Amino acid sequence: MSEGVATAPTFTRSTTLSRVAGVLALILLAVLAAAPWWGSRAELHLFGEFATYLALAVLWNLLAGYTGLVSVGQQAFVGLGGYVLFTFAQNLGVPPLLSIPIAGVIAGLAAVPVGLLVFRLQGAYFAIGTWVVAEVFRLGFAQIAVLGGGSGTSLTTDIVKSISETRDGREAMVYWVSLALGAGSVGVVYALLRSRIGLALTAIRDGEIASSSLGINIVQVKFLVYVLVAAVTAMVGALIFLQKLRISPDAAFSVNDWTAFVIFIVVIGGIGTIEGPILGTIVYFLLRYWLADYGTVYYMILGALAIVIMLFAPQGIWGLVARRFGWSLFPVGYRMHWTG
Repeated sequence: MSEGVATAPTFTRSTTLSRVAGVLALILLAVLAAAPWWGSRAELHLFGEFATYLALAVLWNLLAGYTGLVSVGQQAFVGLGGYVLFTFAQNLGVPPLLSIPIAGVIAGLAAVPVGLLVFRLQGAYFAIGTWVVAEVFRLGFAQIAVLGGGSGTSLTTDIVKSISETRDGREAMVYWVSLALGAGSVGVVYALLRSRIGLALTAIRDGEIASSSLGINIVQVKFLVYVLVAAVTAMVGALIFLQKLRISPDAAFSVNDWTAFVIFIVVIGGIGTIEGPILGTIVYFLLRYWLADYGTVYYMILGALAIVIMLFAPQGIWGLVARRFGWSLFPVGYRMHWTG
């Protein structure tokens, strides 16, 4: 910097890398949107499942990675969303695709009293409390005879055909909804983190005491995020069981399928980032493909990998990459540059 030359700081968010990543993401999204014309049914199912797990991981990461609310009971809203879809589609005659946003609204409303209850708990007690709520949901729905009780129920042929008369048409519609929810969850979280609420969340993630001293209403922000995550999680749950065409209490409120695997994805990918859950979902599906034939050894390897990551790379794989290369594909903060 030469003497006598005025300088002024400028602030930017995007980088060359993030702009390139954004263009590549749009191209990939367009290719995936065209999958019903070039992919097989098995590939559509795989891509759809990937999108649902990505959505669940991004949402859980928003909850735990930015607000510190480590919930092990998010299966409560997955199952609730599934049962709302079956109730409205099968008993009230609402089109199944329309029942998905309805599930989100009802779950958001249900999350208010649930949140008022579990927010009285802190730390490990909060985690246990969310799991207890999920178990109450499971036991409650198991008593509803009109929804099949403990054995569950299936969607009728007429309801399934209301999506589309042809099997290819139905699979394409469900796939596009799953793609929209997966990509939409990433987009919503990214937009939220770039907003004023996002600034508050980032401050809470970095230090609750400091953020409180800045005038941030921590409880209010956490509660709003909890309700939002519950609503979108229920929409994903509704989609999951629309894909399966059958629901039962044990499947709907499975802690392994809808919470344990999601936590694993976020931990190995990198908690408290947007890139982490995306990378973690890719790693999880690769490991599942390579190790699925090994039975219970598969779960042991997943558990061992999670432990190793937590011990030697607590910020996850993406944390190592970001620290080594300084990469940020989804920049939510500002970078300062001097000009003049």
